[in-house]
Amino acid sequence: LMEAYPCEAIRTNVDGTRKLADTAVAYAVKRFIMISTDKAVNPTNVMGASKRIAEMYVQSLSISLGKALNKTQFITTRFGNVLGSNGSVIARFREQIRRGGPVTVTHPDIFRYFMTIPEASQLVIQAGAMGGNGEVFVLDMGKPVRILDLARRMIHLSGYTVRDEFNPDG
Repeated sequence: LMEAYPCEAIRTNVDGTRKLADTAVAYAVKRFIMISTDKAVNPTNVMGASKRIAEMYVQSLSISLGKALNKTQFITTRFGNVLGSNGSVIARFREQIRRGGPVTVTHPDIFRYFMTIPEASQLVIQAGAMGGNGEVFVLDMGKPVRILDLARRMIHLSGYTVRDEFNPDG
């Protein structure tokens, strides 16, 4: 959706974060936890770029206000793909399989990191409890998963046979 509506992504991720962060400072909120994404590291799409700009704003605010003995600490968490969340590839694949296919994979060599909803929640709680001003928290999500392999496994676990357009023999 962010690629289709980049202006809305900027309004939400950049301007929305700016407004919330500024309000947190105005009301002396103790800790501001920004939810970002692993896509903000070397961004290649609108989501990653807009989240990176939001991160930069929060980090610069923490530095500039830190010198003035600001009471608000700014902490950032970076998530991978949260399994079962809105927009999760798992939900999309599940719906495509339910409809009888096709299951769409944009490129056979794309890898993604995944985390569960409890892991994401725990990351936010830990960041709030342990984080210092300007810190970025990232969960060790282990090895990345090849999206094509994930799609194949889901199709197989649903009782279907995989017909593979990326591999005509498979």
